[in-house]
Amino acid sequence: MELRERINAALKQAMKDKAAARLSTLRLINAAIKDRDIAARGEGKEDGVGNAEVLAILGKMVKQRQESARTYEEAGRLDLAERESAEVVVIEEFLPRQLSEDEIAAALDAAITATGASSIRDMGKVMGELKGKYTGQMDFGAVGPLVKDRLSA
Repeated sequence: MELRERINAALKQAMKDKAAARLSTLRLINAAIKDRDIAARGEGKEDGVGNAEVLAILGKMVKQRQESARTYEEAGRLDLAERESAEVVVIEEFLPRQLSEDEIAAALDAAITATGASSIRDMGKVMGELKGKYTGQMDFGAVGPLVKDRLSA
């Protein structure tokens, strides 16, 4: 089942279950996807965005909510932090399983080998390869420094 269909099915189920918080989060997800669809149509892509871009949107939404929850906790607003964390749980249902550190290391090695990267100048090629294969499965902000270390060694 395509990602959009899974999200819409979950939205309908949340309506039936009268799960207000879950429904709200699912509507936010749909709104973000539709917003990117509109932008994509403006760029000439009539079909809107694909699964890979939907995964990127969901990853960005998770990261935003984690940062907000951290900020709320620092400000002593635990009620708001809990709400953000609950939204993260709902959004993560639609993301693929995150890779472990060992799996990330193996993916880095494979990407470096596949691109023939030998220096720090090839970092963009390696990151492109990883994003193409592992969108939604790893945090590229954390992987970037690992790639840099591997290529500069």
